[in-house]
Amino acid sequence: MRFRAAVLRSYEDRFAVEDVVLTSGPAAGELLVKIAGCGMCRTDLAVRRSAGRTPLPAVLGHEGAGVVVAAGDAVGGTTGVGDHVVLSFDFCGECRSCRGAAPAHCDSFASLNLFGGREEHAPRLTDASGRALAPRWFGQSSFAEYALVPARNVVRVDPALPLELLGPLGCGFLTGAGAVLNTFRAAPGDTLLVLGAGGVGLAAVMAAAAAGVRTVAVDGNPGRLSLAERFGAIPLPASTAGAAQRIRRLTDGGAQYALDTTASAPLINEALRALRPTGVLGLVARLHTALPLEPGTLDRGRSIRHICEGDAVPALLIPRLIGLWQAGRFPFDELIRTYPLADINQAERDCDAGRVVKPVLLPEGRDR
Repeated sequence: MRFRAAVLRSYEDRFAVEDVVLTSGPAAGELLVKIAGCGMCRTDLAVRRSAGRTPLPAVLGHEGAGVVVAAGDAVGGTTGVGDHVVLSFDFCGECRSCRGAAPAHCDSFASLNLFGGREEHAPRLTDASGRALAPRWFGQSSFAEYALVPARNVVRVDPALPLELLGPLGCGFLTGAGAVLNTFRAAPGDTLLVLGAGGVGLAAVMAAAAAGVRTVAVDGNPGRLSLAERFGAIPLPASTAGAAQRIRRLTDGGAQYALDTTASAPLINEALRALRPTGVLGLVARLHTALPLEPGTLDRGRSIRHICEGDAVPALLIPRLIGLWQAGRFPFDELIRTYPLADINQAERDCDAGRVVKPVLLPEGRDR
């Protein structure tokens, strides 16, 4: 089967939209999905800085949504041909974490999603000349017209929904909202500090507003702060002098929870100082250097932890977020700008420059 996809051939190259070949159809437990839209996530772009750990050439993309066009054996009765689905991260379904309803902490998460899959997963995607491309990225490789995915990765959705916009619910928006709703289990009367008003941070702001949580959002981009304010947060420029003291005043003595999406050591230390006793800071951005913690930042029961995929079970959280969107309480669509797949490099430039919060690529070439 031949179709168009965006291929990243080296860590320095731009994406090349070209013909690729799927050498075999769905095996047992797999689905072939025609992609309606795929979000561009910072994790896709971070491959360029992966120090060679992510195998290339590859088709990236892991916020896909589309229609099932073929199914292998043993898929089960929950999903079939014609179903509209959102694709999320891969997990083994067998380890202790997966059996304990914590698939984001799957023992095989890194290998399945980031580093080319398990050894037994032979590449089945080639370029037009027959050269093998890396095994699927996040169980999807959805910067393409089609994606071959494990059935456990998909969440079926109502066909009446705008399918091309739903892909970011499978990762970026899932992570921000899940941090608030799952990791922190924030409730009315709680207070939250969000560092960074990108896609993940703004999803956290929206989820916090839906949960009745008072939120302060910090960012250096005035446009992003304006969005955060529109979605219910108190905006605070990252350059504010004495930010921790200001945040403590705004949150009646300190935030109970803080979410960092920046990986900035100075901001992380400022956030820890802004927490009330027993407050929790969650990190979602990968740190590339040692994190120096300033004296006293973990005093009085404060703690710090990493959050992966919002501690979500996608089959539970994605429908919940769609329900909030339908009720007007999680307007994630307002963060999206669509691009034809052919314009993927422009989408990356706009993302890097902060001109767009969440690019979504449309394989059929529509944009808005």
